[in-house]
Formats: sequence, C-alpha cells, structure tokens
Amino acid sequence: MNILIVEDESRIAKRIERMTRAILGDALQSITHINTLQEAVKFIENNTLDLVFLDLNLNGNSGFDLLTTAVSESFHTIIISAYKDQAITAFEYGVLDFVSKPFNRDRLEKALHKTITKEKINTNDIKFLAVKKRHRIQLIPIEDVLYVKGAGAYTELFLADGEKELHDKSLEKLEQLLAFSFERIHKSYLLKMSEVKEIIVESGSKYIAELKNGTRIPIGRTKYKDLKAKWL
Repeated sequence: MNILIVEDESRIAKRIERMTRAILGDALQSITHINTLQEAVKFIENNTLDLVFLDLNLNGNSGFDLLTTAVSESFHTIIISAYKDQAITAFEYGVLDFVSKPFNRDRLEKALHKTITKEKINTNDIKFLAVKKRHRIQLIPIEDVLYVKGAGAYTELFLADGEKELHDKSLEKLEQLLAFSFERIHKSYLLKMSEVKEIIVESGSKYIAELKNGTRIPIGRTKYKDLKAKWL
C-alpha cells in the first residue's frame, strides 16, 4: 500500500507512521508525511495512492478543503481528528473511517483493516459522491444515484435525471462505502434496492432487475437468491 499522512503535528504523524508500519509490515510500500494542504494537493495530483490519513485542522486551515478533493480520487480516506463533532459531516462526504484523537494502536488497526479486507461500511451517513469536473469538484447526492457500473479502474454513476458521471473509485471501493443502500447484484453493477420494481427470470436462467424507470440490469446467477430474499 502507498499511504499519505496529512497532519500538521509532527509527533502525531510519526506515531501514525510507526503504528502503520508495525500493522502492515511488508504490505506497506511507501508512507509519506505532509503537513500543509497545498503540498498535499500537489502530492495527490502526482502520485498513486491507496490511502490518505487526513487531519481536519492543519495550521488553522480546514481539512475539509482537501477532503472534497480526496474523496473524489481512487483511494480511500480516513480522518484522524480531535473534532469528534465533525465525524458525521466527514462520513457524509464518503470517508472510510473517522479515528478520534487520542487513539491507540487497536483503533488504528481497525481502520486499516477496512482497507485491507474491503470490509463494507454499513451506515447510511454517506450523503454525497464527489466527482471530478474540469477545474472543480461536484458533489452528487446519493439519493440521485440509481445504480453504479464498473468501467475498468473507474465507475459510472447513473442518475435519476438520465445523466451519467464518471467516478475515479473502483466498483469494489464504492461497494464498501455504499453497502447500506446499494447491493452488488453482478460483477459489474451496484444497484440501489429501493429502485427495483421487479425481478425477472428469463429463459436460459437469465436474471434481470427491472427498475422503476424501466431500466433493466443483469443479475449474476450467484447473486440471485440473496438479492430476491432482500428485495422481498
């Protein structure tokens, strides 16, 4: 894993790095510490990352200024902050976890475990998916997303208004974040279950989910029984 720590207190950053090295061992490829928002933005633009640890108070600057950019990227973001009252807002933007300061190794290991095992986050706190546009970040409300389709290393968000947006996160990473209201119905699709109108069985053991807007999405054979039980 390639990890970035964005933290203005050197003592805490060194503690995060020491614990992370001990927890991940050989699975850690690189870990970098940066203490300003501006440098962090440049580093993210020019490097491939798997995870960012982000503090929300950086020398008086708000980490939320970086958060909207970070959550639009391909990697996961974990907040490490003393501002517990900002946890709900952070989750609304789509962070993988919120670790409150002060923290111990067990708590940090639990957060890292989510990135390693692809553990699903069963919470409905996530309100937005951030997508990159030219010169800006757009926040797409989760309530507007009908389904998500894998597109290689990226994903396509299909919206209620008929529009389609490209997201930098993989289908697996979005599955982790959206597990509360979306179901992996196929190797290439995540579907919002509240949008299902009917589950159809066609000849040749083909299974289809028909949405309220008429869209038909294939259901994987191994997913059919579980999906039908949850939908009913």
